[in-house]
Amino acid sequence: MTRAAHETRREDCSIIALDKFIQATRDSGYKGTASAISELVDNSIQAGATRIALSVEAKASDDEEKAIEISVLDNGCGMDPTTLRQALRFGGSTRFGDRRGLGRYGMGLPNASLSQARRVTIYTWQPGATNGKSRAPRGRLVSPCVHSSYLDVDEIVRGEMVEVPAPEIVKAPSSSCTGNSGTLVCWSQCDRLDNRRVSTIVRKLEVELGRRFRHFIWKGLHITVNGDTLEAFDPLYLNPEAEISGAQLFGEEMRFEVRADPVDSRKTGWVRVRFTELPVHAWHKLSNEEKRRIGLSKGAGVSIVRGGREVDYGWFFMGSKHRENYDDWWRCEIQFDPILDEAFGITHTKQQARPQAHLMEALTPDLEATARALSGRARKAHMAVKASDRFSEAERIANERDHLLRPLPRSADPTAKALMRELAASHPELRERADEKDRYSIIEHAVKDTSFFTLAHDGDRLVLVLNPDHPFYREIYKPLSEGEAPRDPQLRAKLELLLLAAARSEAATRGKVPALAKHRLDWSNTLAAFLNDK
Repeated sequence: MTRAAHETRREDCSIIALDKFIQATRDSGYKGTASAISELVDNSIQAGATRIALSVEAKASDDEEKAIEISVLDNGCGMDPTTLRQALRFGGSTRFGDRRGLGRYGMGLPNASLSQARRVTIYTWQPGATNGKSRAPRGRLVSPCVHSSYLDVDEIVRGEMVEVPAPEIVKAPSSSCTGNSGTLVCWSQCDRLDNRRVSTIVRKLEVELGRRFRHFIWKGLHITVNGDTLEAFDPLYLNPEAEISGAQLFGEEMRFEVRADPVDSRKTGWVRVRFTELPVHAWHKLSNEEKRRIGLSKGAGVSIVRGGREVDYGWFFMGSKHRENYDDWWRCEIQFDPILDEAFGITHTKQQARPQAHLMEALTPDLEATARALSGRARKAHMAVKASDRFSEAERIANERDHLLRPLPRSADPTAKALMRELAASHPELRERADEKDRYSIIEHAVKDTSFFTLAHDGDRLVLVLNPDHPFYREIYKPLSEGEAPRDPQLRAKLELLLLAAARSEAATRGKVPALAKHRLDWSNTLAAFLNDK
């Protein structure tokens, strides 16, 4: 066999058809531009960077599709030439299989880069060496010794590149290559970005990266996108340092010890779960546009976090519970130990979770039950909001005209004061209005007796409490409150004012409260008897 034939046979039998592999791998693995860039941010974090600068720029080009260039600059530890060359190999890694950081397989940098661009170039520098100069002119910084290498899809496809080029020293490095150490990754000929407008790409990056790396940002990592500081976005709306917050923790943190392998009891890891409840009464009046902007509308889901970095967001561990509108008003975060990567089905791209059966069995019952409870609470909160909105006209009139009446006594009946405390505990809208000057409120609340209405009074505020279990409520008030006739809101407001007047008169009496309460109960029972069809 001739040497040429031997070489041809060796090439035909290679494990990878390099040109086809490169073209095929561009289509696999990444959901979009933000996911691919996240891989570069992961590398920067693992290199110890405290500052990361992303740049998205439109360049003059005959080919509009490839006119955008993206770069990621960090102040991490940089790489020596050998490490740089390995970093550009598919599977090349000095940390292969290491679960202590964000990467394990050495696929991130080349795979992510070529999924979006036809060429990736890396510039990197480390402490100590300078660019061939022992001394710089006074007032000028010494340029670091910057090494560079690259991958180019077109060169690979043409057979011109069969291995990663040996890193070369850059004679005139970019002004960005400053500081003691760092790395600059540049994507050019970007032909597979999600969008062709710089502003759209930047906006999506801010949302996605702000959420995925929120825990690192809160710990001090500084990320910029085109010069603007990236704000952390907390999908739980809990952290006061996030752009939007105001939710409350629901219950205590859940902890589960789970096997990494279902048949091996020796290897286990911990899963920590938090639920939050969003403030329905404070946020329900936001416009639909504002709800979309803050991620509230159609944002229900579970954030899965590995090593402080979000790897997926979706409808996980919910069992048979289907997603509904009320689920927009709670959130969940699951943090797990990296030893459980296989249990969570984490891929090398770190952007998707596929929980295994034994993990689903361990987590789903408790998480589904909590989600159903929170959905039910959101439903009740919205019903209370709707009721509160219905009462607003009557409350407004009563508050405006209160000055025409004799002031109520400052010392309220003990029973009325106790009811006020009970209502404040179960009706957030009363707590939220505690500091307002309005004295009158109306709510729906099941009472302990058969009265159609009762009152709560603490010396400052008066609350009219309507009993939804009374026949008058079901037969008269509820149809009137839900009616669509033009006069229905006016009639309902007048009926509410009539009941407010009765409640106020009762609160104004001194020493006759028990007798009036008995009279109100008798009146309510008589009214129920007259309305009862049975």
